[in-house]
Amino acid sequence: MSATQAAIAQLLPLAGDTFDKNKVTPGLLGFIVFAALALGVWGLMKSMSRHMGRVDFKEAPEPAPAAADGTGAP
Repeated sequence: MSATQAAIAQLLPLAGDTFDKNKVTPGLLGFIVFAALALGVWGLMKSMSRHMGRVDFKEAPEPAPAAADGTGAP
């Protein structure tokens, strides 16, 4: 067994006694992470909307079909 596994094996019983198994909640850290993700997505959507508004796209006309005689002249 490596040193890391031994340390985890010693700390695992301590973690099991610190919370009620019937009342596990994400807590403050979970809220902060969720809020940060929500703000990040909101910022990305706002940025994308701004960039899409600046796009000036004009579709090129379709080229004329080639002549049937193979000369390429219309």
